[in-house]
Amino acid sequence: MGRRRRHRDTLQVSSEINMTALLDLAFNLLVIFMITAPMMAGGVEVQVPRASAESIATPEGIMVSMTQDGGLYIGEARASWEEFEPALTDAVRERQATAVYLRADERIEYGNVLRVLGAMKSLDIASVGLVADPENPAGSGARR
Repeated sequence: MGRRRRHRDTLQVSSEINMTALLDLAFNLLVIFMITAPMMAGGVEVQVPRASAESIATPEGIMVSMTQDGGLYIGEARASWEEFEPALTDAVRERQATAVYLRADERIEYGNVLRVLGAMKSLDIASVGLVADPENPAGSGARR
């Protein structure tokens, strides 16, 4: 028993913090945040259709169309710029849609497309898809 008592007396309490483990943790977190930060800065997810891919026959969502003359359509109903946001809000609630698809004429000004996308973002729409025709019609061969 005497040995145990002497051993207990020789142990000293250390009041220092082990900085090695703390620094390891800090550097690991730094690396993780550096890797994931660019992924978190997102925008509108764009999925361009490929020539070999099949298109969606009946999209489950609301179709918003923009014509060359500046006309806005929610489904088949025409809407002005002033009534677009309230009309889209009503359409999303009525259909309980989680996705909205934007079809814009290629000759329309880019700023108008961004204006519609901004309105969709302010309405907190979960998913926005941009609709495009395939570059190569089926059977004509895909460019790579």
